[in-house]
Amino acid sequence: MDLALQLFFTGLGIGAVYALVALGFVLIFRATNVVNFAQGEFSMVAAYLMVVFAVDLHWPYALALLASLAGMALLGVVFNLGVYYPLRHRTFLPVIIATIGASIFLANTVLALYGPQPQVLPGWFDTPGLQIGPVYLDSQYLLIMVVTLILVAFNFWFFEHTLLGKKLQATSQDKEMAALLGIPVATMIMLTFVYSALLGGVAGILVAPILFVSIQMGSTIALKAFAATIIGGFGDVKGAILGGLALGVIETFGAAYVSVPYKDGFAFLVLVAFLIFRPQGIFGERVAEKA
Repeated sequence: MDLALQLFFTGLGIGAVYALVALGFVLIFRATNVVNFAQGEFSMVAAYLMVVFAVDLHWPYALALLASLAGMALLGVVFNLGVYYPLRHRTFLPVIIATIGASIFLANTVLALYGPQPQVLPGWFDTPGLQIGPVYLDSQYLLIMVVTLILVAFNFWFFEHTLLGKKLQATSQDKEMAALLGIPVATMIMLTFVYSALLGGVAGILVAPILFVSIQMGSTIALKAFAATIIGGFGDVKGAILGGLALGVIETFGAAYVSVPYKDGFAFLVLVAFLIFRPQGIFGERVAEKA
């Protein structure tokens, strides 16, 4: 039982990172009806920005964080203008291919600038963690879960109780009707890309002290987060969050009780099971089409 509680806590910490990136997937999908496969690279770029500012330039952590998030907001604007906006009137397939190309471009740009050697980002706290009974609560995992909880609460408040959030929801539901109502659709979509880039960036910055900062970290996180969105019900916010947390717990228990080298495979085994038995996901609704 002690080991199970420890694994559950660790799994929630990792799953919270997947949930944040999955939330970015969902927001972009609901706004543009396409999947942004560069979402994982947003996490990778943010982690490298933190390494540059906090480690290489020796900036204070708070200042490095603000500079990294500002860089991610700028990246969201550039990504929208350079990747999505020129293809906004095309079908979803060219846009998806463009996001894949952008993810490859981002990864290779960082590789050319920083090299293939993985980097280490120090933890946020000097104290390693807390011991509560049989469970050791690592400070970085605690930070990840607290920040995720705050962002999820902010996400709910923003979209349900602010005018800008309602405009973003209206844009995601019907762009033509939103434009007829006077909502600047292009601006709303740009804000969605910025918000998605910030979410991915926060996830990358939070998980960087746990993992090595490397070129591959973005694709690994993105694949797990994409699986989480499908498991939760594609396009559903609460499904993305629950799916991410569930995948983190499942892969942690799988690594402990089955096999560490194959821990990345457990998420995709769960994904395959959902695609076979419940393809609409946990919160998705079955849609029937007439022949």
